[in-house]
Amino acid sequence: MARARFHTLAVAEVRPLTAASVEVTFAVPDDLHGEYDYLPGQHVALRATVGGKELRRSYSICRPPTPGRISVAIKRDLGGAFSTWATSELHAGDRIDVMSPQGTFTIDLTALDGVHVAGIAAGSGITPLMALASSVLSASDTSTFTLVYTNRTAIDVMFLEELADLKDRYPSRLALHHVLSREQRSAPLLSGRIDEERLRTILDALLPPDTVDQWFLCGPFELVQLCRDVLETYDVPRQSIHFELFTTGEPGEVRGDVGHPVVVHEGERTAEIEFTLDGQTSTVTTPVDANESVLNAALRVRPDVPFACTGGVCGTCRARLLSGDVRMTENYALEPEELEAGYVLTCQSHPLTEKVAVDYDV
Repeated sequence: MARARFHTLAVAEVRPLTAASVEVTFAVPDDLHGEYDYLPGQHVALRATVGGKELRRSYSICRPPTPGRISVAIKRDLGGAFSTWATSELHAGDRIDVMSPQGTFTIDLTALDGVHVAGIAAGSGITPLMALASSVLSASDTSTFTLVYTNRTAIDVMFLEELADLKDRYPSRLALHHVLSREQRSAPLLSGRIDEERLRTILDALLPPDTVDQWFLCGPFELVQLCRDVLETYDVPRQSIHFELFTTGEPGEVRGDVGHPVVVHEGERTAEIEFTLDGQTSTVTTPVDANESVLNAALRVRPDVPFACTGGVCGTCRARLLSGDVRMTENYALEPEELEAGYVLTCQSHPLTEKVAVDYDV
């Protein structure tokens, strides 16, 4: 897997989706087409200077692969500096940094004959599932897709027209169920918040787990974890459940320590972190008592070290642990096979040994 890199792209279009969200399409020049080849369900990191501060955020690609264009959906979060700026001040013709696509929240489009894929999304969690559903249904005439999409009210539904068009295009192979938590629908089952009882009823009545081959879950941590736990009680194999988070932990919780200065005082116990990036190996010392992440330490000597969310969600800071031992605080991005192969998320990894070595290039 090649390391993802930033390139400056021009905004081709900013299209409103709801009162609080937009679809942003970037133009990819011919010489960068290979850098921006992607699979449905993958994401990109965006980097911009807002209010004099560099900000990075990760967003899922919302359209099936299209040469020369790449589109993401951005929903304004309460107090979110980047999303507020992007939904109100980003316009066609602007240029910002876009990282090449990455992520494992995807599916093999060459093996879909007779496959039933199910997606459960909340709010902006629909973004990667738009690309997945469209790609799955167009790749095989025998594939089917069931989508359960929950929002507060009808005016909060992103891609409402696109979902209706997709349903019209594949009426017998796409089952689409809108669940509204704060608005009454004609079907009581689709009215109200998805809790464990409602989820089990939906599964039993509309989406029997034993008929589904692959599951894709995207949304807030609480919903994704609920779905994973409930599906496990239906004996759904873990390898068939793919998930991506748009938020983690408690609302407003500050995550990541990127950018925090760390001072090493004489005589205090330290750990040595060695990391390789773009073929160049660097070393940095970190105080043990500071509990500094590998990423934060590396950024103090190499500002080009890759990262985006700093919350253990996007996987941009992924590296392979070559020696030593670390404690990973959170992990919502790495698959079990990646962990077994020695990969870690450096934004969540804290040294447990006197020396630690990681490689971003592997």
